[in-house]
Amino acid sequence: MARRTKPYLLRAMLRPDAEVDYEAYPFSIPAVRDIESIDFHPNVTFLVGENGAGKSTVMEGIAVALGFGAEGGTKNVRFESAGSISALHDNLRLARGFPRPRDEYFLRAESFFNVASYMDETGYLDSYGGQSLHAQSHGESFMAVLLNKFRGNGIYLLDEPEAALSPNRQLAALSAIHQLVEDQSQFIIATHSPILLSYPNAKIILFDKSGVTEVSYEDTEHYAVTRDFLNNYPRRLEQLLEDDADA
Repeated sequence: MARRTKPYLLRAMLRPDAEVDYEAYPFSIPAVRDIESIDFHPNVTFLVGENGAGKSTVMEGIAVALGFGAEGGTKNVRFESAGSISALHDNLRLARGFPRPRDEYFLRAESFFNVASYMDETGYLDSYGGQSLHAQSHGESFMAVLLNKFRGNGIYLLDEPEAALSPNRQLAALSAIHQLVEDQSQFIIATHSPILLSYPNAKIILFDKSGVTEVSYEDTEHYAVTRDFLNNYPRRLEQLLEDDADA
């Protein structure tokens, strides 16, 4: 199948009537403060940035505004946890394309254990490969979602999916993502992985202290630091360990 030319989710923007306190979380985060409008690629959009830059906060806000639970899963997965949800979703307006997706999922690495437990409690495991996600390694369970649960013609939000994946598994995930893109799917992915970020023609949005900007793959810190380290690792290790000894 041909890839989509129009996204299921076109853009996310702050509501004109949003009541925003820029001194309070999450709008105290510079990148969150700057998301007047984010346009999404019809195939793959990556959100990148340092820890605390706001990419996962924005991902959660978009997911909840779309109707997902904050923990992740399908829109039918509903349970309460001790975690708190930011007020961002209440202040977002989403522009959606047409037709609507036939499949939807929010995979959030930090709360995936809770979703796996919920699946065990409900016994709804057939679409995950028929096996408890807890009976597999963390990486295997993530891949079970990608390979079994995602059916195509869908929109998929992934928050740091590489957290459980070895480099080889990340390559396998990249292949699975590509197959789903070819099957009319759209992905929005928050990641630190230079392997996943290499997906061709993807849109990469950088979250940092200056706000939100679009960057190329080669201009990401993930690519530059990884390439420099692998090409010069003896010297880089020497420098790092010398600095630690001096400290």
